[in-house]
Amino acid sequence: MKTRKHTTAMALALLGLSQPGLRAQGDPPAGDAGTLSREAAAAGFKTRPYSPYADRKFPTRPFFGDTHLHTSYSMDAGAAGCRLGPRDALRFARGEQVMASSGQPAKLSRPLDFLVVADHSDNMGFFPDLLAGKTEMLADPTGRRWYDMIQNGKGGEACIEIVMSFSQGKFPPALASLPGSRAFRSAWRETIDAAETFNEPGRFTAFIGYEWTSLDKGNNLHRNVIFRDNGEKAIQVEPFTCVPPLGSNNPVELWKWMDAYEKKTGGSVLAIAHNGNLSNGTMFPIVEAFGKAVDRDYAEARAKWERLYEATQTKGDGETHPFLSPNDEFADQERWDKGNLDGSAAKKKEMLEFEYARAALKNGLRLEEKLGVNPYKFGMVGSSDAHTALAAVEEDNFFGKITPGEPSPHRLTAAFLKNPKTGITIMDWEVCAAGYAAVWAEENTRASLWDAMQRRETYATTGSRMVVRFFGGWDFEKADAESRSPAVAGYTKGVPMGSDLHGAPVDKSPSFLVAAMKDPIGANLDRIQIIKGWMDAKGELQEKVYDAVWSGDRRPDGEGRLPGVGSTVDIENATWTNTIGAPELLGVWKDPDFSPELRAFYYVRVLEIPTPRWAAYDAKRFGVKPLPGTAMTLTERAYTSPIWYTPAAK
Repeated sequence: MKTRKHTTAMALALLGLSQPGLRAQGDPPAGDAGTLSREAAAAGFKTRPYSPYADRKFPTRPFFGDTHLHTSYSMDAGAAGCRLGPRDALRFARGEQVMASSGQPAKLSRPLDFLVVADHSDNMGFFPDLLAGKTEMLADPTGRRWYDMIQNGKGGEACIEIVMSFSQGKFPPALASLPGSRAFRSAWRETIDAAETFNEPGRFTAFIGYEWTSLDKGNNLHRNVIFRDNGEKAIQVEPFTCVPPLGSNNPVELWKWMDAYEKKTGGSVLAIAHNGNLSNGTMFPIVEAFGKAVDRDYAEARAKWERLYEATQTKGDGETHPFLSPNDEFADQERWDKGNLDGSAAKKKEMLEFEYARAALKNGLRLEEKLGVNPYKFGMVGSSDAHTALAAVEEDNFFGKITPGEPSPHRLTAAFLKNPKTGITIMDWEVCAAGYAAVWAEENTRASLWDAMQRRETYATTGSRMVVRFFGGWDFEKADAESRSPAVAGYTKGVPMGSDLHGAPVDKSPSFLVAAMKDPIGANLDRIQIIKGWMDAKGELQEKVYDAVWSGDRRPDGEGRLPGVGSTVDIENATWTNTIGAPELLGVWKDPDFSPELRAFYYVRVLEIPTPRWAAYDAKRFGVKPLPGTAMTLTERAYTSPIWYTPAAK
């Protein structure tokens, strides 16, 4: 299905707005956003308001932000040279220029709509105290030595020693900033105060949050915890850590902490896991986790507390892997698959199934059949995981993962990680400029954004701010894609991303209304794909990628494969032109292989045309010759939250 040429009306349509002078086709049923409000009815109006924008009760725009950013309050970020704190991070995210820790000015092209400063709970606030030379730090011989090393220009050596001592359980107890200590409480209060200060409902949302950083034998099981609430509730608790006896590296214990918080305060929290690709097969278990069977209790708890998954970020893309999806020509996106988080154990192919989002979504169908609950019914977001306090992930404005990786002539040839025991090495050029979380909410407030995350009406991007709509139902037709108001049809006739379809009507297959609009200052779009996963009649898990809408006059070949869109990238000059692709794509797609008896999920992947990667911009700006094999182009993309189909009960 090729795209049509669209005008400004299309841009309005994608946001759920009508073109002035045109009405949506048909009268929406009772309860829809187009019906009379109570106020209008009370005022004596008998029909819908003249204004097509009045009384809308569904989200009309996506808000873009980062749910995962570290500052100097994170021990590893501070040790690596970050000197910016939570307030600096929030100033930067809302559009202000700041001075990066590397001593160069930094500013976003456009402000973000929201930010979660998610500093590590273990040793939160340790490094600012060490740098300040607090009495308790200098009174300890190890603290004094670390302080002197940093003051004498040996910060890099101190960084390695500090991080290794903590990961190996050798960190001096007198220096630890953990629950119950003055340092920990002070850091948590400042984190909350910063969020309260910079939170401006309607303009910019500063969430309160932190990262729980479980590292089980070097395997990444990290989660970011995000509060819906204000500081009055958040200050009643201290963040959960991984250090016994007050903490644990078992996610089940984190969920218990979250439950206790909600019961104590009446507040609300959710957790977002990330970097399953560095968990060496432990992020999405299907048999056992931490010595206990994956049972119904585990499934219910995980489904309740982990509504979203961070599918793309600086440490690699987590949608899928070529080994898992050999028939997916776009599966090889920013791949990190050499080992676990610290490089202490190499990757084995049999681990991959339990590390990537698409495989987890498929395994969730099987577990639901077995347990009655799907533990992996999660939506998608992207975020940065930057440890610089700078949520800057545009390819031409990328400030790296850690402070040594901020823009310089050396970062294209430097090593980001090198484990001397295993030889596993990740180069700085392999670090990704990704990503952002897009949230379809009614307004830019903590409550509205958090509620949208909870209902999974979200999508991930690798850094682009493209607008993506995805609705599923039983009655979408071509005319819905021709309408100037596809969102009205979407919410009236179906459900949005993150939702469910149940029990197919007789002789009907699900149909999906899909729409995407390019980032206003970004690249044109190549295509919209629908990814389907299902469990077949034999209990085997399957997947298929369908090209639903695409740009230009291309036609699929005899095997159904759509020709590539081409490329306009000039690597040497780090430029491209929007002479291929399309600014908008919109269409209705119906599943041609549907069986009403089989569990399934569907999500959208939107691909841009190829563009220069951040390494190409660096090579041009600094006049540096990249190392052989350095990736210089990429295909930016978005992943929506799925829509699940569940057969009628027998």
